[in-house]
Amino acid sequence: MNEHDMEKMASILVDGGNERITAIDGADVVIVNTCCVREKAEQKFYSLMGRLRIIKKRQGLLLGVTGCIAQMEKEQIMDRLPFIDFSLGPSSIHRINEAISSAAAKKTFLDFSDNGCTTPFLVKPLDPKGSIKTFVTIMKGCNNFCSYCIVPYVRGREASRESRDILEEIQGLAQKGLKEVTLLGQNVNSYNKGKDDLPFPALLEAINRIDGIERIRFVTSHPKDLSPDLIDCFGRLEKLCEHIHLPFQSGSDKVLRLMNRGYTAGEYVDRLNRLRERSPGIAITADCIVGFPGEDEKAFEDTMELVEKIGFDGIFSFVYSPRKYTAASTLPDEVPRDIGFNRLARLQGLQKSITIRKNRAFEGKQVEVLVENVSKNSEEDLMGRTRTNKIVNFRGDRDMIGTLVRVGIVKGYANSLKGEKLEIEGGIIC
Repeated sequence: MNEHDMEKMASILVDGGNERITAIDGADVVIVNTCCVREKAEQKFYSLMGRLRIIKKRQGLLLGVTGCIAQMEKEQIMDRLPFIDFSLGPSSIHRINEAISSAAAKKTFLDFSDNGCTTPFLVKPLDPKGSIKTFVTIMKGCNNFCSYCIVPYVRGREASRESRDILEEIQGLAQKGLKEVTLLGQNVNSYNKGKDDLPFPALLEAINRIDGIERIRFVTSHPKDLSPDLIDCFGRLEKLCEHIHLPFQSGSDKVLRLMNRGYTAGEYVDRLNRLRERSPGIAITADCIVGFPGEDEKAFEDTMELVEKIGFDGIFSFVYSPRKYTAASTLPDEVPRDIGFNRLARLQGLQKSITIRKNRAFEGKQVEVLVENVSKNSEEDLMGRTRTNKIVNFRGDRDMIGTLVRVGIVKGYANSLKGEKLEIEGGIIC
């Protein structure tokens, strides 16, 4: 989501006559867009700002901070970073040109207001020339207030874009040759909840009818809002990819209650079983937190048991870190950090073995790959993704980029698949 916000700011800045460059050397303005979901990201930000302070003094550039840390700290960010020239919260990025102009006139510019779904929400990202896939924001904010999560405090409450505006944007992207869209929101499952507009399953159906779009994805989902109608979309809408990212966070009902997640481990498993009934080959990825306050060894073993039972394709896992303003930051029974990191290592070891096993199961099978670019591994290879979001590297010509190709999988690794383009008629799908 932060990446998408950066593209929106880039669009505004380029329209304002600025030139985007990739190196700090030679820059007149440097913007640092921030995340504060986890403590490590915040630490890395302040470390980076220390280095940028020296560069700012040497080059005389303007330096600004945007995003969630800006929103969390508000005016207090100037106490810690008195050398910055401007700071904007996520809902104020549409004012980036104004912020830079003010800073150039030696006037510090700050804006941390929450503008709902108005101007900043409707800013279109930089024209994705040469791209074949992109993100489209459909909603912002969250109403769930999970006890560990700072998102409602920095991204605000839920607000949804009008479906008509979303569909017009995607139709325009399809006309420019984009083939894949990923719908973005903190909790896309609750899109338009309580509004007289298309609910999320109906929005997916409408996008599925847009000519030129080949693949549809979405992130992120909340298990308690995974409705039967949304589950039914899998296996029925031909453009909806067989992949869902559905954070479970813990396999312990006790910990889930402390997290204020609104479901039990059994209810989570039941929803995934129904998903697999509708779409047997669906890939499931998730988020998980270990070392949460009150997590004893039994609770952690419940998490390990759930991971084994589900057989996730991949997990983003972290040791809990307290976030300012959240309810969990005041909970008792803190788990020592060394125990938390030990549990993380055990969980990641288990998941790595599951991922390798699942990837090796692709060996000898044929898959549809949307070719995205040259592989990072070799200039002679191409990289693309399956409908289940598996990375595939294979030998091919660059004119295949942007096409759908049939590939035979010869090897499964921990993070990717190795394939060979099928030398048969119809090997290239489009």
